[in-house]
Amino acid sequence: MKNGKTPDPNTLYPIEGYENEIYVKPAVTRGNIIVGDFTYIADKDFESHVTHHYDFIGDRLIIGRFCQIAAGVEFVMNGANHQMNAVTTFPFYTLEGWNAEPPEHSDLPLKGDTIIGNDVWIGQNATILPGVHIGDGAIIGACSVVGSDVPPYTIVAGDPARELRRRFDDELTALLLEFRWWDRSIEEIDRLIPILTDSDLGRVKEQLGRMLGKG
Repeated sequence: MKNGKTPDPNTLYPIEGYENEIYVKPAVTRGNIIVGDFTYIADKDFESHVTHHYDFIGDRLIIGRFCQIAAGVEFVMNGANHQMNAVTTFPFYTLEGWNAEPPEHSDLPLKGDTIIGNDVWIGQNATILPGVHIGDGAIIGACSVVGSDVPPYTIVAGDPARELRRRFDDELTALLLEFRWWDRSIEEIDRLIPILTDSDLGRVKEQLGRMLGKG
C-alpha cells in the first residue's frame, strides 16, 4: 500500500493534517443513517447536512460505499413534508401551545427511505429530496435539486435535476453493475486501480469482461 499505509474506513480524517474532509461512516451517531465504507464529505461534519430527520417519521438515509459528497450538500428527509390533504398545511402539532395531535402517517406525503448507491459523486450545494433513489455510479451536478430517482451511471443537473447523459454505453454499465468493484477487498481494489482509472473505456470493457468470464 502507498507509503506503507492501508486505507482504513474507520478513520475520521483520510488526509493527514487536513480536517475539512472526513470519512462519513465513523462520524455517524444516528441509527437512522447508514453509510458504507470510504464515503467522504468535504466538511468537518456530516449529520448537519441531513435535515428534518425525526425518529417518529421512521425514514432512513442509506448511502453506499466510495461516495463523494461535496461541501454544502443537503439531504432533506421526510420530516420536512407537511400535510397536504387538508385545508391548511400549517403544522400546528409541532409548535407549542396548539391543541393538535400529529397527523396519521397516511395523511403525510411520506416517500420512504432516501437511498444513495455506491461510487456516487454529489456536487457542491446539491439538494437531495426525500425518498429519492440514486443509482450506483451516478453524478449529481452542483446546485442540483434532485426530486426523482436517478438511474445508475447517469449524469443529472439542474433544478429540478434532469438527465444530461448516460456515462457509459449499456454494455459497460451492465459489466460495472455486475462487477461491483466497491464490494471487493481493499487489497483487490488497490490492484484494480489501473483499470478503474483507465480512460480507454474499450480496454476497460474487455478487462472487466474477462474477469467476469465473458471473454
